Parts: sequence; structure tokens; C-alpha cells
Amino acid sequence: MSPDGLALIGPLALDALARSTWSVDAVGGLTLGADPVSYAIAYASALQGTPLRAFTVRKEAKAHGTGRLVEGPFREGDRVAVIEDVITTGGSALRATESIRAAGGIVAGVLALVDREEGGREALEAAGLPVISLTRASEIVSRLP
Repeated sequence: MSPDGLALIGPLALDALARSTWSVDAVGGLTLGADPVSYAIAYASALQGTPLRAFTVRKEAKAHGTGRLVEGPFREGDRVAVIEDVITTGGSALRATESIRAAGGIVAGVLALVDREEGGREALEAAGLPVISLTRASEIVSRLP
């Protein structure tokens, strides 16, 4: 959530989405891990003139307010990238995917900052979801002093 982190992650993730064949309208995922990443991508997209909307997926609907699981400028029929800070088991992305689909969204794939290489990518791909990760845990560990 640091300004430096957001300024770095937003453009990198936006570039990864641009290189994919997903052609998404919006980005978002399960709160709280996906929120800052989604907002950074949306901000970077606005600066580049190719705005993507960001949304959040609640873990449970609130009894007051809209009562929805998917909040923000998400629209039924949106083609979306589910955002993850890290993929471990894939459970958070699968949960977000279920809520997005129930709200009428089309999930193009999952974009994660880090794949922890603990079986999550394989679980998501087995569920028919393509996965892009900006880095893997083994790449981070190999660069430590």
C-alpha cells in the first residue's frame, strides 16, 4: 500500500494485462489483498488513457447498504481479471470468481503479483482459469543476499 509500491505495481500489472489476450473491462478480487493492486492498475490505466474499472469482492455481503458481494463500478457482463497479491492455494481467487460469475461477470483469468508455487496456479488452471504472475517465490528467494 506504499506509494512507491503502487507506482511500481500498477504499470507492471497493466502491461501484463495488455500483453495477455484477455481484453478486460475491470479488475478486482477478494478484499483485502486484491484491493490495492486493483486500484493501482486502475490508476495506471487512466494515466495511459485506457481506463479499467476496479472493484472489490467482499468475503460476505453486509446486511446494510447494497448487500452485494461485488462492490464498486463493476457491471453485469464485464470481462474481468481477478487480481491476487499472492497465490498460495488458489482459494481466494476461486472464491472471488464464484462471486463475480454470480453477479454476471465473465472471468478472463487471474493476475497475481506473486505465485508462491504451492499448488495454487495448478488449482486455478484446473478450474479453467488462465494465470499470469508477475513473479514467483523462487525468483524472489534466489535474489536475496
